[in-house]
Amino acid sequence: MANGSTRRIFVETKNLSKDPPPGISAFPDDNNCRYFHIVMAGPQGSPYEGGLFRLELFLPENYPLSPPNVRFLTKIYHPNIDKLGRICLDILKDQWSPALQIRTVLLSIQALLSSPNPDDPLANDVAYTWKTRTSEAIIKAKDWTRIYAME
Repeated sequence: MANGSTRRIFVETKNLSKDPPPGISAFPDDNNCRYFHIVMAGPQGSPYEGGLFRLELFLPENYPLSPPNVRFLTKIYHPNIDKLGRICLDILKDQWSPALQIRTVLLSIQALLSSPNPDDPLANDVAYTWKTRTSEAIIKAKDWTRIYAME
């Protein structure tokens, strides 16, 4: 199993570098092929537009049977991402399938930035603001993007 898993990681890594998803760069760590450094551009038209967000992605030993572990390293104001950068996304939990790939995960996270889901929050306080005072939440998300994700 380890050889098949390692081969799959190699193929996915090669495909990511050959044909990167738009607005996303993903590079394996020099010392660990299961650990990826991610930079994701905030999607156009979202409160995160113009920001560059750093994430880390780690493939567990039993990947692809288990989903990757992904978290934001850049601070972000989002109802589905908590203070520690953990992400509430179904395909990273119970909706994972071995047919999914790193590319799919990254595109799904980018889509989550475009469409926050305050009805399935990880950051309850942010979700509450998003649901009750949406314009205030969007302003705060833009402020945090300017402060933490723009250099």
